[in-house]
Amino acid sequence: MPRIESVDLNLLAPLNALLEERHVSRAADRLHMSQPSMSRALQRLRATLGDELLVRGPGGYQLTPRAERIAAELQLALPRLEHVFTGEQFDPAAAARSFRLAGTDYTVSVLSGALLAQVFAQSPGSTVLFSRWHHTVFADAEHGMVDLLVHGGTAPPPLRSQALFEEGYACLVASNHPLARSKARSKAVSLADYLDCAHVVVDVTDGRQGHVDRSLEALGRPRRAAVTVPYHTAAAAAVPGTPLVATLPRSFAIQHAAPGTTTVIPAPQEIGPMTYAMSWHPRLDDDQAQRWLRELIATTVRTG
Repeated sequence: MPRIESVDLNLLAPLNALLEERHVSRAADRLHMSQPSMSRALQRLRATLGDELLVRGPGGYQLTPRAERIAAELQLALPRLEHVFTGEQFDPAAAARSFRLAGTDYTVSVLSGALLAQVFAQSPGSTVLFSRWHHTVFADAEHGMVDLLVHGGTAPPPLRSQALFEEGYACLVASNHPLARSKARSKAVSLADYLDCAHVVVDVTDGRQGHVDRSLEALGRPRRAAVTVPYHTAAAAAVPGTPLVATLPRSFAIQHAAPGTTTVIPAPQEIGPMTYAMSWHPRLDDDQAQRWLRELIATTVRTG
Protein backbone atom coordinates (compact mmCIF):
# COMPACT_ATOMS: atom_id res chain seq x y z
CA MET A 1 0.00 0.00 0.00
CA PRO A 2 1.53 3.40 -0.98
CA ARG A 3 2.41 5.81 1.82
CA ILE A 4 0.93 9.32 1.71
CA GLU A 5 4.32 10.95 1.10
CA SER A 6 4.75 8.88 -2.09
CA VAL A 7 1.33 9.79 -3.51
CA ASP A 8 0.87 12.69 -5.92
CA LEU A 9 -1.86 14.69 -4.18
CA ASN A 10 -2.56 16.48 -7.47
CA LEU A 11 -4.46 13.32 -8.39
CA LEU A 12 -6.97 13.84 -5.59
CA ALA A 13 -9.21 16.24 -7.52
CA PRO A 14 -9.28 14.07 -10.69
CA LEU A 15 -10.01 11.01 -8.55
CA ASN A 16 -13.00 12.69 -6.94
CA ALA A 17 -14.30 14.02 -10.26
CA LEU A 18 -13.95 10.63 -11.96
CA LEU A 19 -15.74 8.78 -9.16
CA GLU A 20 -18.59 11.30 -9.02
CA GLU A 21 -19.06 11.79 -12.76
CA ARG A 22 -18.28 8.15 -13.71
CA HIS A 23 -17.19 9.47 -17.08
CA VAL A 24 -13.77 10.62 -18.32
CA SER A 25 -15.02 13.45 -20.56
CA ARG A 26 -17.42 14.89 -17.97
CA ALA A 27 -14.72 14.70 -15.28
CA ALA A 28 -12.31 16.53 -17.61
CA ASP A 29 -14.86 19.27 -18.33
CA ARG A 30 -15.58 19.67 -14.61
CA LEU A 31 -11.90 20.34 -13.85
CA HIS A 32 -11.24 22.26 -17.09
CA MET A 33 -8.81 19.59 -18.25
CA SER A 34 -8.41 18.02 -21.66
CA GLN A 35 -9.78 14.51 -22.12
CA PRO A 36 -6.29 13.06 -22.79
CA SER A 37 -5.00 14.62 -19.55
CA MET A 38 -7.88 13.11 -17.58
CA SER A 39 -7.29 9.73 -19.23
CA ARG A 40 -3.63 9.87 -18.19
CA ALA A 41 -4.71 10.80 -14.64
CA LEU A 42 -7.02 7.77 -14.57
CA GLN A 43 -4.18 5.50 -15.66
CA ARG A 44 -1.91 6.87 -12.93
CA LEU A 45 -4.67 6.42 -10.34
CA ARG A 46 -5.20 2.84 -11.40
CA ALA A 47 -1.48 2.17 -11.04
CA THR A 48 -1.25 3.91 -7.67
CA LEU A 49 -4.33 2.27 -6.15
CA GLY A 50 -3.96 -1.11 -7.82
CA ASP A 51 -7.58 -1.06 -8.99
CA GLU A 52 -9.43 -0.34 -12.23
CA LEU A 53 -11.75 2.13 -10.44
CA LEU A 54 -13.95 2.65 -13.54
CA VAL A 55 -15.04 -0.27 -15.73
CA ARG A 56 -17.28 -0.23 -18.78
CA GLY A 57 -20.72 -1.71 -18.34
CA PRO A 58 -23.94 -1.87 -20.33
CA GLY A 59 -24.98 1.63 -19.32
CA GLY A 60 -21.51 3.24 -19.36
CA TYR A 61 -18.77 3.31 -16.74
CA GLN A 62 -19.39 1.73 -13.35
CA LEU A 63 -17.40 1.93 -10.14
CA THR A 64 -15.53 -1.05 -8.82
CA PRO A 65 -16.24 -2.08 -5.21
CA ARG A 66 -12.94 -0.45 -4.19
CA ALA A 67 -13.93 2.75 -6.00
CA GLU A 68 -17.30 2.77 -4.20
CA ARG A 69 -15.52 2.66 -0.85
CA ILE A 70 -13.06 5.38 -1.90
CA ALA A 71 -15.92 7.61 -3.07
CA ALA A 72 -17.60 7.28 0.35
CA GLU A 73 -14.32 8.16 2.10
CA LEU A 74 -13.79 11.20 -0.11
CA GLN A 75 -17.23 12.56 0.79
CA LEU A 76 -16.02 12.82 4.39
CA ALA A 77 -12.36 13.68 3.81
CA LEU A 78 -12.53 16.39 1.14
CA PRO A 79 -14.63 18.91 3.12
CA ARG A 80 -12.14 18.57 5.99
CA LEU A 81 -9.19 19.11 3.68
CA GLU A 82 -10.85 22.15 2.13
CA HIS A 83 -11.28 23.57 5.64
CA VAL A 84 -7.54 23.13 6.24
CA PHE A 85 -6.61 25.16 3.15
CA THR A 86 -9.26 27.87 3.29
CA GLY A 87 -9.40 30.81 5.69
CA GLU A 88 -10.92 29.86 9.01
CA GLN A 89 -14.08 31.73 9.88
CA PHE A 90 -15.11 32.49 13.46
CA ASP A 91 -18.75 33.07 14.24
CA PRO A 92 -18.97 34.19 17.90
CA ALA A 93 -22.67 33.48 18.13
CA ALA A 94 -22.19 29.84 17.12
CA ALA A 95 -18.82 29.27 18.78
CA ALA A 96 -18.06 27.33 21.94
CA ARG A 97 -14.44 28.38 22.49
CA SER A 98 -12.55 28.35 25.76
CA PHE A 99 -10.39 31.46 26.27
CA ARG A 100 -7.57 31.21 28.82
CA LEU A 101 -6.46 34.53 30.35
CA ALA A 102 -4.05 35.37 33.15
CA GLY A 103 -3.61 38.55 35.15
CA THR A 104 -3.32 39.98 38.63
CA ASP A 105 -6.47 40.44 40.65
CA TYR A 106 -6.32 44.13 39.71
CA THR A 107 -6.29 43.55 35.93
CA VAL A 108 -8.99 40.89 36.28
CA SER A 109 -11.14 43.35 38.24
CA VAL A 110 -10.67 45.99 35.54
CA LEU A 111 -11.70 43.64 32.76
CA SER A 112 -13.96 40.98 34.14
CA GLY A 113 -17.34 42.67 34.51
CA ALA A 114 -17.49 44.68 31.29
CA LEU A 115 -15.59 42.09 29.25
CA LEU A 116 -17.66 39.12 30.37
CA ALA A 117 -20.86 41.00 29.61
CA GLN A 118 -19.66 41.49 26.02
CA VAL A 119 -18.33 37.93 25.64
CA PHE A 120 -21.58 36.33 26.74
CA ALA A 121 -23.69 38.77 24.74
CA GLN A 122 -21.81 37.96 21.55
CA SER A 123 -20.69 34.38 22.18
CA PRO A 124 -22.92 32.77 24.81
CA GLY A 125 -21.48 29.31 24.22
CA SER A 126 -17.90 30.33 24.98
CA THR A 127 -16.11 30.22 28.33
CA VAL A 128 -13.45 32.46 29.90
CA LEU A 129 -10.90 31.00 32.29
CA PHE A 130 -8.93 33.51 34.39
CA SER A 131 -5.83 32.11 36.07
CA ARG A 132 -3.69 33.77 38.72
CA TRP A 133 -0.51 35.69 37.97
CA HIS A 134 2.75 33.97 38.92
CA HIS A 135 6.44 34.21 38.16
CA THR A 136 6.41 31.83 35.15
CA VAL A 137 3.26 33.18 33.50
CA PHE A 138 5.13 34.59 30.48
CA ALA A 139 6.62 31.14 29.89
CA ASP A 140 3.11 29.68 30.17
CA ALA A 141 1.99 31.92 27.31
CA GLU A 142 5.01 30.94 25.25
CA HIS A 143 4.31 27.24 25.81
CA GLY A 144 0.60 27.49 24.98
CA MET A 145 -0.74 26.99 28.51
CA VAL A 146 -2.49 30.38 28.48
CA ASP A 147 -3.79 32.39 25.52
CA LEU A 148 -3.64 35.97 26.66
CA LEU A 149 -1.97 37.94 29.47
CA VAL A 150 -3.26 41.26 30.79
CA HIS A 151 -0.55 42.95 32.81
CA GLY A 152 1.46 46.03 33.66
CA GLY A 153 4.78 46.70 31.99
CA THR A 154 6.27 44.88 29.03
CA ALA A 155 6.34 41.24 28.02
CA PRO A 156 9.57 39.50 27.00
CA PRO A 157 10.07 38.22 23.46
CA PRO A 158 8.78 36.39 21.56
CA LEU A 159 5.43 37.57 22.95
CA ARG A 160 3.59 40.36 21.19
CA SER A 161 1.93 43.17 23.15
CA GLN A 162 -0.72 45.83 22.66
CA ALA A 163 -1.04 48.73 25.09
CA LEU A 164 -4.49 49.03 26.67
CA PHE A 165 -4.51 51.86 29.19
CA GLU A 166 -2.38 53.88 31.61
CA GLU A 167 -3.00 54.04 35.35
CA GLY A 168 -1.36 56.14 38.05
CA TYR A 169 -0.74 55.04 41.63
CA ALA A 170 -2.17 56.13 44.95
CA CYS A 171 -1.53 55.23 48.56
CA LEU A 172 -4.24 53.68 50.69
CA VAL A 173 -3.68 54.34 54.39
CA ALA A 174 -5.68 54.22 57.59
CA SER A 175 -7.60 57.43 58.23
CA ASN A 176 -5.54 58.10 61.37
CA HIS A 177 -2.22 57.48 59.58
CA PRO A 178 0.27 60.37 59.87
CA LEU A 179 0.28 60.75 56.07
CA ALA A 180 -3.49 61.14 56.04
CA ARG A 181 -3.42 63.72 58.84
CA SER A 182 -0.46 65.79 57.64
CA LYS A 183 -1.02 65.92 53.90
CA ALA A 184 -3.78 67.47 51.86
CA ARG A 185 -5.46 64.63 50.04
CA SER A 186 -4.92 66.31 46.67
CA LYS A 187 -1.17 66.63 47.22
CA ALA A 188 1.21 63.77 46.54
CA VAL A 189 3.19 62.47 49.49
CA SER A 190 6.90 63.26 49.31
CA LEU A 191 9.25 60.42 48.57
CA ALA A 192 11.06 60.96 51.86
CA ASP A 193 7.87 60.73 53.91
CA TYR A 194 6.73 57.74 51.85
CA LEU A 195 9.95 55.82 52.43
CA ASP A 196 9.79 56.45 56.20
CA CYS A 197 6.62 54.33 56.34
CA ALA A 198 6.03 50.60 56.64
CA HIS A 199 4.65 49.17 53.43
CA VAL A 200 2.42 46.31 52.44
CA VAL A 201 3.75 45.03 49.12
CA VAL A 202 1.82 43.05 46.53
CA ASP A 203 4.00 40.15 45.43
CA VAL A 204 3.54 40.32 41.66
CA THR A 205 6.88 38.68 40.83
CA ASP A 206 9.70 37.54 43.12
CA GLY A 207 8.41 39.44 46.13
CA ARG A 208 8.32 42.76 44.29
CA GLN A 209 5.44 44.88 43.06
CA GLY A 210 6.52 45.38 39.50
CA HIS A 211 6.54 49.01 38.41
CA VAL A 212 6.42 50.46 41.93
CA ASP A 213 9.53 48.70 43.18
CA ARG A 214 11.41 49.01 39.89
CA SER A 215 10.87 52.77 39.92
CA LEU A 216 12.14 53.12 43.48
CA GLU A 217 15.09 50.79 42.96
CA ALA A 218 16.10 52.72 39.83
CA LEU A 219 16.42 55.79 42.09
CA GLY A 220 18.43 53.82 44.63
CA ARG A 221 15.60 54.36 47.13
CA PRO A 222 13.90 51.00 47.80
CA ARG A 223 11.03 50.87 50.28
CA ARG A 224 10.74 48.64 53.33
CA ALA A 225 8.29 45.78 52.93
CA ALA A 226 6.78 45.18 56.36
CA VAL A 227 4.15 42.82 54.93
CA THR A 228 4.02 40.98 51.60
CA VAL A 229 0.72 39.67 50.24
CA PRO A 230 -0.22 37.87 47.01
CA TYR A 231 -3.12 40.10 45.93
CA HIS A 232 -4.02 43.78 45.63
CA THR A 233 -7.25 43.09 47.52
CA ALA A 234 -5.24 41.60 50.38
CA ALA A 235 -3.06 44.71 50.49
CA ALA A 236 -6.14 46.93 50.75
CA ALA A 237 -7.58 44.70 53.47
CA ALA A 238 -4.35 44.92 55.49
CA VAL A 239 -4.45 48.70 55.85
CA PRO A 240 -7.32 49.52 58.31
CA GLY A 241 -6.06 50.06 61.85
CA THR A 242 -2.39 49.63 60.90
CA PRO A 243 0.53 51.96 60.04
CA LEU A 244 0.88 50.23 56.68
CA VAL A 245 0.88 52.00 53.31
CA ALA A 246 -0.58 50.11 50.34
CA THR A 247 0.53 51.51 46.99
CA LEU A 248 -2.18 50.55 44.52
CA PRO A 249 -3.47 51.55 41.09
CA ARG A 250 -5.41 54.75 41.70
CA SER A 251 -8.84 53.48 40.62
CA PHE A 252 -8.39 50.31 42.67
CA ALA A 253 -7.38 52.28 45.78
CA ILE A 254 -10.41 54.56 45.45
CA GLN A 255 -12.72 51.59 44.92
CA HIS A 256 -11.42 49.86 48.07
CA ALA A 257 -11.31 52.88 50.36
CA ALA A 258 -13.72 52.82 53.30
CA PRO A 259 -14.89 56.30 54.40
CA GLY A 260 -13.89 56.97 57.98
CA THR A 261 -11.57 53.97 57.99
CA THR A 262 -9.10 54.42 55.13
CA THR A 263 -7.93 57.36 53.05
CA VAL A 264 -6.48 57.65 49.53
CA ILE A 265 -3.61 60.05 48.87
CA PRO A 266 -1.56 60.47 45.68
CA ALA A 267 1.60 58.38 45.55
CA PRO A 268 5.01 60.05 45.20
CA GLN A 269 5.50 61.57 41.77
CA GLU A 270 8.69 59.56 41.36
CA ILE A 271 6.68 56.37 40.96
CA GLY A 272 4.77 57.64 37.92
CA PRO A 273 2.00 55.89 35.98
CA MET A 274 2.04 52.34 34.63
CA THR A 275 1.07 51.25 31.12
CA TYR A 276 -1.05 48.10 31.04
CA ALA A 277 -1.05 45.80 28.04
CA MET A 278 -2.28 42.48 26.73
CA SER A 279 0.28 40.00 25.41
CA TRP A 280 0.08 36.78 23.40
CA HIS A 281 2.30 34.39 21.46
CA PRO A 282 2.77 35.10 17.72
CA ARG A 283 1.24 31.73 16.83
CA LEU A 284 -2.13 33.25 17.84
CA ASP A 285 -1.74 36.32 15.60
CA ASP A 286 -4.11 35.02 12.93
CA ASP A 287 -6.38 32.84 15.04
CA GLN A 288 -9.80 34.35 14.30
CA ALA A 289 -11.25 33.62 17.74
CA GLN A 290 -8.24 35.12 19.52
CA ARG A 291 -8.32 38.19 17.29
CA TRP A 292 -11.99 38.63 18.13
CA LEU A 293 -11.20 38.43 21.85
CA ARG A 294 -8.30 40.91 21.60
CA GLU A 295 -10.43 43.39 19.70
CA LEU A 296 -13.20 42.94 22.26
CA ILE A 297 -10.81 43.63 25.13
CA ALA A 298 -9.37 46.72 23.42
CA THR A 299 -12.88 48.06 22.76
CA THR A 300 -14.04 47.28 26.30
CA VAL A 301 -11.11 49.14 27.85
CA ARG A 302 -11.44 52.06 25.45
CA THR A 303 -15.15 52.56 26.10
CA GLY A 304 -15.23 51.42 29.73
